[in-house]
Amino acid sequence: MSDPPIPEARPLRPRRAEEFDAMYAAATPWEIGRPQPALLELAEAGAFRGRLLDVGCGTGEHALLATSLGLAATGIDTSPVAIARAQDKARDRNLSARFVVGDALELSALGEQYDTVVDSGVFHVFEDDDRARYVSSLAAATAPGGRYFMVCFSEDQPGDWGPRRVTQAEIRASFADGWRVDSIEAATFVITISPDGAYAWRATITRT
Repeated sequence: MSDPPIPEARPLRPRRAEEFDAMYAAATPWEIGRPQPALLELAEAGAFRGRLLDVGCGTGEHALLATSLGLAATGIDTSPVAIARAQDKARDRNLSARFVVGDALELSALGEQYDTVVDSGVFHVFEDDDRARYVSSLAAATAPGGRYFMVCFSEDQPGDWGPRRVTQAEIRASFADGWRVDSIEAATFVITISPDGAYAWRATITRT
């Protein structure tokens, strides 16, 4: 799998809301106009249950998927541009998903706990300190027995463009306290800039 071309004018690893807004104003590699297949497969198998939170929801495809399946779904993202597009999609599709601007590191601010939490390409954004904060934030928003489904780039993805690569060991270490790692499977993260997608992990993790 060869490295795709990355426009030099765009930040390779956006962190701040304004950086994400700038990318959404152009064409974001991770926005494919449909759910990630690795997560769609879980949804179609009945793995999404109860109240669902889509963390770093972007333009909302996974929250909208959950709503189309009859679930109450909330999407949260730091980018107001992405949230506005998600709200437009919900109106256009006549779906009741709720979308809010917010920080993935401060999910407790939602004041709610969810039975299912979906993460499509958020975990791999954070460096070590913020990764620990993110897991604590997830813990505050995930009900006991709730499940967290995450897709992230794996260490098998060549090159140094795009998000940080993640090993299975890093995933297990991050969720060692208060969680149970049920499975970590090889997957593909579909992106618009490469027909092959990117090598990824799909993890299923339960809040204990």
